[in-house]
Amino acid sequence: MRPKPSVISDYPHRLIIPTRWSDNDVYGHVNNAVYYFYFDTVVNRFLIDKDLLEIGTSDVIGLVVETGCQYFAPISFPQEVSAGLAVSKIGTSSVRYEIGLFAGDNTTAAAQGHFVHVYVNEATRRPVPITDNMRTTLTEIYRD
Repeated sequence: MRPKPSVISDYPHRLIIPTRWSDNDVYGHVNNAVYYFYFDTVVNRFLIDKDLLEIGTSDVIGLVVETGCQYFAPISFPQEVSAGLAVSKIGTSSVRYEIGLFAGDNTTAAAQGHFVHVYVNEATRRPVPITDNMRTTLTEIYRD
């Protein structure tokens, strides 16, 4: 059974991402692979803005171990994308992020998906427990 698209109110955190001319493919819409760039952008921008990640200097980093996306409607340049973000699971060293992508002023998702990050020591690449500070911050955008 095909999943239903989510609505923007399902996501407690949002980020506006402008599309670029180069995001479009020969069919005149954003190429499916670019949606994963948008996923990465909203997750990492959230972590940076909340002081949970410093690019190039953090001892702990999140590695993507699982991802998925369902597509419902096209997005095309020059539309802006409102990327919604929520957390649906916080484990010992992993987090499942839920992402919805909304074209322009639409409140129904053009696409939705998830990322699972496992947090590891940057040098050893071995899993590390999520800090209390990170857990508290992620709980702010938690949804069932």
